[in-house]
Amino acid sequence: MCGFAGFVGKVEDRETVLVNMMDTIIHRGPDSAGKYVDEDAALGFRRLSIIDLSSVGDQPLYNEDKSMVLVFNGEIYNYQELRKELIEAGHVFVSNTDSETLIHGYEQWGEKLVDRLRGMYAFVIWDTKKKRLFGARDIFGIKPFYYAQMNQTFLFASEIKAFMEHPKFDKIFNEDALGNYLSFQFVPTNETFFKGVFCLQPGHYFIYEDGKMEISRYFEPNFTGKYEKTFDEAAAEVEKVMKESVEKHKISDVEVASYLSSGVDSSYLTYLGQVDHTFTVGFDEGEYSEIQDAKDFAESIHMKNDAKVITPDEYWDSLSDIQYYMDEPVADPAAVALYFLSKEAEKKVKVVLSGEGSDELFGGYNIYCEPLEHTAFNKIPMPIRRFMGKFAEYCLPRGMKGRGFLMRHGKTLEERYFANATNIFTEREAAKILKKGCRPGIQDVTKPLYNRVKDKDAVTKMQYVDLHLWLVHDILMKGDKMGMANSLEVRVPFLDRNVLELAESLPLQYKVQAPRTKVALRAAAERSIRNKTAEKKKLGFPIPIRVWLKEEKYYNRVRAMFASSMAKKFFNTDLLMKMLEDHRDGKNTNEKTDDSRKIWTVYIFLVWYDRFFEHGKPVHPSMTAGK
Repeated sequence: MCGFAGFVGKVEDRETVLVNMMDTIIHRGPDSAGKYVDEDAALGFRRLSIIDLSSVGDQPLYNEDKSMVLVFNGEIYNYQELRKELIEAGHVFVSNTDSETLIHGYEQWGEKLVDRLRGMYAFVIWDTKKKRLFGARDIFGIKPFYYAQMNQTFLFASEIKAFMEHPKFDKIFNEDALGNYLSFQFVPTNETFFKGVFCLQPGHYFIYEDGKMEISRYFEPNFTGKYEKTFDEAAAEVEKVMKESVEKHKISDVEVASYLSSGVDSSYLTYLGQVDHTFTVGFDEGEYSEIQDAKDFAESIHMKNDAKVITPDEYWDSLSDIQYYMDEPVADPAAVALYFLSKEAEKKVKVVLSGEGSDELFGGYNIYCEPLEHTAFNKIPMPIRRFMGKFAEYCLPRGMKGRGFLMRHGKTLEERYFANATNIFTEREAAKILKKGCRPGIQDVTKPLYNRVKDKDAVTKMQYVDLHLWLVHDILMKGDKMGMANSLEVRVPFLDRNVLELAESLPLQYKVQAPRTKVALRAAAERSIRNKTAEKKKLGFPIPIRVWLKEEKYYNRVRAMFASSMAKKFFNTDLLMKMLEDHRDGKNTNEKTDDSRKIWTVYIFLVWYDRFFEHGKPVHPSMTAGK
């Protein structure tokens, strides 16, 4: 796990510029650094040593005649098989790293290299003879890849903040992204909050040559549901493919540990991995802590568990630094907890296993049960349901029993479901609270995705949307950025080509049987771990935001931000203040009217904007440590 940064284009003192870019991502690779600079291109690298700990594995890496240069972030889990094939084809290796298979693989197979890769990756290869840059991102989007074309310069990096050190970079806020952020709690497209900066989408590669960039999609998930064996056979195959994936994901020259919550995903991975260390965080708020359950499970399988209770002050005081590491605001409160979780793990290890991706692949979110419930009501003609939904939305008071049900079922799935997030702003609410309205709109984002899965069942459609939006821009974004903030590599064995291939074949009844989710995966887990854990309902990462926002100390922090001149640039702050005060006074804190997530989403954006735009260049936390 590492980080890279670089550019193609002319600039004075290009080596110093490159080093400054690299220094902004030192947290991604504190062990060593390397750079390549010629008159056309500059490639920089920061290394976290995981495989082949010797300096021979340092990047940039070169082919035999040094005509091609590679910088790479991630892990290739089938590199040993690829290496053997390439050596037989005549390629000469100088290291034992997985990285070197990429550059020789590109020599051998060109762009088709990406079709052979099993792993998490973002990389670029500079062809010094053709003056061509080739780059790619893994099929799930586990590793980040950002790029920008401006002022006759092409910039690329693992994190956006590296661009700010380049004199040709124009740092301009992209206000058009704000509307959808309020609904999704993240930016759901390849755009970012920095105008002209984009993220390369998962399963895509690009070629940059002669000032032009061409992007191609090389992989797309295809849920066929054509598995023809029995349920018991399916559970056995899930167990087999997960064991093999965990084994691959444990390839390392350093110790591999595991995150551990009280749920089935991390518990199953921990058991399969047979790790020595597990790590858990929680809060001293009763229902908001899974620490005791995690400790009990770890003890039941004879593993060590290190747990940390996060205090409210620690949580709130960390928010600005966390937004620095995130590059863009993600208003998922679990991101902050992940920061502390990775901070605890980094004290003892460099690599952890984590359970991201199981819900999207195997049908794990509770909301996936909704299309399978209330089937009688859904037989009512849509025009009538639509009328009932509009009546409920505009005429019934918030919190009234049945209002939300009528509103949801008064819309088609394509109209109502856009990501696995609840209690964030509807498009109408976002337009009301923003001074400049919403663009481009939720369905502008989701319609192209739904169009690709028109013939699929409702649950598969939801999985497909979440794979492209929620997983990429929330789950994996915070997983990578919070791990790397603490120089920790996070590996995700559920997000594996072979696991996906099996998951794609499972029929609906092997995934969701309302109210049960992840049916086949849970059955596989029950073969190894206790039933209590395997069947536990999904909780997410419980964070006591709604409780804290009623406390004077944290209420005042948010109020000060909502009253700032910065907030008035973008929001109708009278509405923000009323929402905040109503929450404190208990007027909107039952489950159906709770606005705490809306408040949090706006607040996190303002904390992020303050760090990146109000005070000039954001200073790396290490530069102010101890001052």
